[in-house]
Amino acid sequence: MEKLYFLSLASGSSGNCYYVGTNSYGILVDAGIGVRQIKKVLKEHGIEFEKILAVLVTHDHADHIRSIGYIGEGMSIPVYTTEMVHTGISKSRYVEEVLIQSRRVIEKEKPFTIRDLKITAFEVPHDSMDNVGYSIEYGDRTFVFVTDVGHITETVRNYVKGANYLVLESNYDVEMLAAGSYPQFLKERVSSDTGHLSNYDASEFLASVYSPKLTDVWLCHLSRDNNHPELAVKTVEYRLLQDGIKVGKDISLTPLKRMNPSDMYAFDVVI
Repeated sequence: MEKLYFLSLASGSSGNCYYVGTNSYGILVDAGIGVRQIKKVLKEHGIEFEKILAVLVTHDHADHIRSIGYIGEGMSIPVYTTEMVHTGISKSRYVEEVLIQSRRVIEKEKPFTIRDLKITAFEVPHDSMDNVGYSIEYGDRTFVFVTDVGHITETVRNYVKGANYLVLESNYDVEMLAAGSYPQFLKERVSSDTGHLSNYDASEFLASVYSPKLTDVWLCHLSRDNNHPELAVKTVEYRLLQDGIKVGKDISLTPLKRMNPSDMYAFDVVI
């Protein structure tokens, strides 16, 4: 039996990086933390960096691209994202190396392959140069990433409906943000249609798209100042229970840590 592996290395405004892999190779989704940290975490889980075949980039904000230049040009690992995200990366003061040999341009909703992985980028609303989610298919299993999403669109909804495994933003609690210390302009940016997804919005969305094929959900990009992992989980759990969906029985729900790696998850795949 083949396996599909998932590991979150970090998930939050200080840096984001995720690993998806098979028995013999893997890819990263974003690289917003240091290369040494990426190597260290992967090695602790028995993954040699030489097995990383590519990095998929969601958008050009610093907490998603901090190590992209070195990984791409310094380590000759292809960096896949849209033309506009590449433009944003090239203008970023957080990326010193210019992506040349490692630069791979993809188009939204045009599938491409990396070995046995079928990957499709799709539009996600956020206030970056451009922003995408990713659907990653391996055999009969589909992994979907929706990080940094201002609001749910029909495109996002359609891709999530195909997911067995989902990484979904649950950035802030509405009341905590409103009562918190952020200046008004930042509160408005976070809660705007091109900002971030609240616990409430994530819970309503999950309730609306749930089906038995969706077995595992990880809540990502939780705010340090305007959220708590327990609050995010309880908000989603309570909403799902209203529709008779029981967390721990019908679906697995896990908040991802901001600065620390998650467990390594392994799933059976039929090729």
